[in-house]
Amino acid sequence: MAAFLDTTHYQDLIAANAPCGALAIDYPHGHVIAPHRHPHAQLLYAIEGVLCVETADGRWVVPPTRGVWLQPDVEHLVRMRGDVKMRTVFINTPELPNLPQQSCVLDIPPLLRELIVSAVGLGLGVELPPDSRAWHLLRLLVLELRSVPVLPLYLPLPAEPGLRGMCEALMAEPDQAISVAQLAERLSIATRTFHRRFLADTGMRFGHWRQQARLLLALEQLARGDKVIDVALAHGYTSQSAFAAMFRKHFGSVPSRFFRNGAGDA
Repeated sequence: MAAFLDTTHYQDLIAANAPCGALAIDYPHGHVIAPHRHPHAQLLYAIEGVLCVETADGRWVVPPTRGVWLQPDVEHLVRMRGDVKMRTVFINTPELPNLPQQSCVLDIPPLLRELIVSAVGLGLGVELPPDSRAWHLLRLLVLELRSVPVLPLYLPLPAEPGLRGMCEALMAEPDQAISVAQLAERLSIATRTFHRRFLADTGMRFGHWRQQARLLLALEQLARGDKVIDVALAHGYTSQSAFAAMFRKHFGSVPSRFFRNGAGDA
């Protein structure tokens, strides 16, 4: 079993000549890593459980077979949903120019997963001969990160205080049936102005945002083992079948199979 450790200070242990460094940490459900930042870019990956990564600009929900890529110096908080087996990779700065240039969720295909697991076994802070197997393994891990697809598992939060407070209220009670017209009225603006401001602030249309919020919040509850019907009703869906259809459209698998298979039906 991986050690139960604090990751906030491990970025200083990457060997200067290594492309990256990795470690494994297990966390219980509900554990929170307090807000912190790293000077290196970081890949957070859970082989079990769900990670919820929050920044000032929004939040990512990261199910198994996915990973969140964080740019250097991005302050973030991490919440565990379900018992989490986390694998984290710190990337040395010279490797960054050809890697993602903004924080995002990445697909973690089988080859990259095995490279991450193998990299954990190498430890951190060990100087590696450039022609060694270990150096090439870490180099291949970084090269694989260049080609993995970015996934739409991010929920932006508005900067404007009124819109942000509204979004936080909707996230706290995702089954609310309140209309856009009512939300706009609460903010003392016209409906058209509401839509325009929301799109300008988040880059996402409100209807899409609300759907994304409900699905990502539902993903967190499913990770705890809650019943699908209870999750569906708690997130504003009128039936389990309607929720399952939307979940499959978004994540490629019905809820009952998602965590059993890791991702998708294949």
